[in-house]
Amino acid sequence: MTQPPTPLPVPHPSTELPLQRKLVLGVQHSIAMFGATVLVPILVGLPPSVALFAAGVATLIFHALSGWRVPIFLGSSFAFIAPTALVVKEMGVGAAAGGLIAAGAMYLLFSALVQVFGTRRIMSIFPPIVTGPVIMVIGLGLSHVAVDQAKTNWLLALITLLAAVIASIYGRGLFRMIPILVGIVVGYAAALLLGAVDGAALQRISDAAWLGLPPFHAPELNWQAVAIIAPVAVVTFIEHIGDVVVNGRVVGQNFLEKPGLSRTLFADGIANMTSAALGGPAATTYAENTGVLALTKVYDPAIIRIAAAFAILFGCSPKLAAVLQSFPAAVLGGVSILLFGMIASVGIRTLSEAQIDFAHSRNLIVVSLILVLGLGGAAFPVHVGGTDLELSGMALAALVGIAANLLLPAQREEADAGTGAV
Repeated sequence: MTQPPTPLPVPHPSTELPLQRKLVLGVQHSIAMFGATVLVPILVGLPPSVALFAAGVATLIFHALSGWRVPIFLGSSFAFIAPTALVVKEMGVGAAAGGLIAAGAMYLLFSALVQVFGTRRIMSIFPPIVTGPVIMVIGLGLSHVAVDQAKTNWLLALITLLAAVIASIYGRGLFRMIPILVGIVVGYAAALLLGAVDGAALQRISDAAWLGLPPFHAPELNWQAVAIIAPVAVVTFIEHIGDVVVNGRVVGQNFLEKPGLSRTLFADGIANMTSAALGGPAATTYAENTGVLALTKVYDPAIIRIAAAFAILFGCSPKLAAVLQSFPAAVLGGVSILLFGMIASVGIRTLSEAQIDFAHSRNLIVVSLILVLGLGGAAFPVHVGGTDLELSGMALAALVGIAANLLLPAQREEADAGTGAV
């Protein structure tokens, strides 16, 4: 029978970390989330400073409502880019905020359904043969983002990556715990020396004020906007489960049992609604910060809350935000190569620890379908609420894996072992 995974030890408990180290680790997490969190509002037409502020607030709300035990950071969601951009263009930012609040409310409905039917019944369709390759898709599916950033200047990307690897393997004390931050600092210093930092960006740093509130805006109720944006929550519901599973696998705990999937969904929904009410994009659990956890092996949720406080600070400081926005894409790409690879490695470990027997063609078929459809760019159109959406990436991989696992006949030993949650 498949044995349940042994919880991983926490090498650096919070009681052993002085405040100054927690602050540095928090800065590292805030930098890991910064690029994606700022990119989404730029693409959809929302203020980046509001997105940073809202991400910090959403993360703190999620932690409070999920019992302060899940080390997850919530940043801007890529799944809502297309419908949000459409609504902003056609109906304005207020209508987009109203639609995003409705999407967050759908999480509350999902939470209630899990509460009624039970997490065990829901998670019985997510055995390791499904979750393992889906986790791999989450990491590898982001690999093109890292490569696209890195190839803008491979020298800078390699300098950044090498600095992070050296700090992680050969570093001592604090430096071994902050390889991403070390890589970012070394890469940015190299960019300055090589003249790779945009001159206009440096001028913006000089001109920016130290303090200033972000430009919040109020939501508006527009049913057409709700019909366009809210259905996307059906897809991000699956992403939420995958991200919580990944985070739990990295930390060595089963967050689907405690605090429970119903509670994390409820927390995510309220966090989403709060972010939208402030005028920010939809908030979602971030794989980037889970990658930092896997790399540093420091799992204290308080450090994520420190990162949330820094995100709020960045949102209220145009100068600090300008500094982070001046990072060359290649520097961010260098560290992303490492982060996204770590996520994929967690998926491999999930399959290994579950002792999946790949001598059986059934197991090969399930994994093959998930990997090829999840990573190959397959997309299926979905027509909901008068708008056209696409089911692709991790959400598509998860649905295909679930269906294949349920429909294909199980081997005798697999049926006897059961399909417990990961």
